[in-house]
Amino acid sequence: MSPRPITENTLFYGDNLFILREHIPSESIDLIYLDPPFNSSRSYNVLFKDEHGTESEAQIEAFEDTWHWNLEAEHTYTELLTEAPDHVAKMIESLRDFIGTNQMMAYLVMMAARLVELHRVLKPTGSMYLHCDPTASHYLKIILDTIFGAQNFRNEIVWKRTGAHNSAKRYGPVHDVIFYFSKTNQYTWNQQYQSQEEYVQERYTYVDEKNRKFYPVSLIAAGIRHGSSGLAWRGIDVTSKGNHWRYTMLRDNYLCKRRQ
Repeated sequence: MSPRPITENTLFYGDNLFILREHIPSESIDLIYLDPPFNSSRSYNVLFKDEHGTESEAQIEAFEDTWHWNLEAEHTYTELLTEAPDHVAKMIESLRDFIGTNQMMAYLVMMAARLVELHRVLKPTGSMYLHCDPTASHYLKIILDTIFGAQNFRNEIVWKRTGAHNSAKRYGPVHDVIFYFSKTNQYTWNQQYQSQEEYVQERYTYVDEKNRKFYPVSLIAAGIRHGSSGLAWRGIDVTSKGNHWRYTMLRDNYLCKRRQ
């Protein structure tokens, strides 16, 4: 079925896979940005736990930010094997052999089906930006390389979401990933400029005793925690206000030096 014609400036509400197939003609879109829901705050092990769910997609609350391997995921997987280009079908089949039948694979299957359609609707001069995080970015890069072609990978953009904070036995997770792909090597690029002076004025709004401008990042974070992040530093007890220290390494080094 050919996509139904639409007018400009149209907002669609619903499953984007259905809308792409029913309403968006091939090679008609200049720019795509997508930020698919994904609950990366869940335990990494839980995401890879084998699932045999048979609940319908309608029974899962909308925007739960968690994908499940169910009948819908199985159907989409079979559809990719039988209807997607051969190299895409082989890629998704290999991923399932490697990853297994779990929430992560369900997410990747749903993403692959949509990325095939997004590639179809993108103009030869078009570009696409996929916003994700390190939980699944390495798998999504494989899917994007397969569908868009590794030669059309332009950038991996690292977006710092927050200032550094303490995370038990690991570095604080503070960034997201944005993959930038074009459809061909003849893509449109509009160079963006911002003067250094404008950037400094917007962000570096504090001045120290030597008249040097700086950008402040808070040393504390919300919530009381036990252990080193809850200890007083330089006589300051932030737990009294329901907070804890973000930079425990810096604080602990200071305490060690103080004890010497």
